[in-house]
Amino acid sequence: MDIRSVSAASTAGDRDAMLGRIREALREPAPLPAEHNPHEFREWLPSAGDSQEERIALFARLSEMLRTEFVECSDERAAAAHVAQLATDQAWKRISRHPGALCDAVAAHLPPALSLMSTDAGYAKDDLENCDAGLSECECLVAQTGSVCVTALSSGGRALSVLPPHHFVVARRSQLVADLTAAFDLLARKYAGKYPSFMTFITGPSRTGDIERILVLGAHGPRKLTVLLLP
Repeated sequence: MDIRSVSAASTAGDRDAMLGRIREALREPAPLPAEHNPHEFREWLPSAGDSQEERIALFARLSEMLRTEFVECSDERAAAAHVAQLATDQAWKRISRHPGALCDAVAAHLPPALSLMSTDAGYAKDDLENCDAGLSECECLVAQTGSVCVTALSSGGRALSVLPPHHFVVARRSQLVADLTAAFDLLARKYAGKYPSFMTFITGPSRTGDIERILVLGAHGPRKLTVLLLP
């Protein structure tokens, strides 16, 4: 038999098998989204601990693995001092920020020599991209995955957490939730179905390993992510 005939027969057989599996799957109706209970998935997900201290320790451990800088700060002044030290060490000139109670409190203690750009009155994309760092708040921190949940409302739109090469997130201890289920519950309660146009979970700085399996940071966003945890 011609080898080309064997190859064609094999391809046709694979196609028929695949189509057969699709036909079989279509016989069972897919459940509606409302039928899913996210709490059912908790038994398959890793535990985040029973106490807040255990969850903070887990978040810190995962942050180290993910190359997120995690800093527990005594107050807003200490958080600002950490940002200011990095600004001095790396000769930063400008930081963009989203106005909010936490961001405003930290920004108030930054040195006057460091120019602050606010995103609340609109901005040019190039100006934001040319900032050395971005400072934002978040919806919550997720102990289970070491993630930061941000939305368009909590992080000043879509670009602030993406364009500056260093992203700072300011959060309270009370914003640390155990797992992804708790994070989705929080969003559902807070927005009651009227969700912001942008919601995402940031797990470490932007990275890719597509090219020769070499890890490259900053491929599609900030090269550095710092979480400043306040009491």
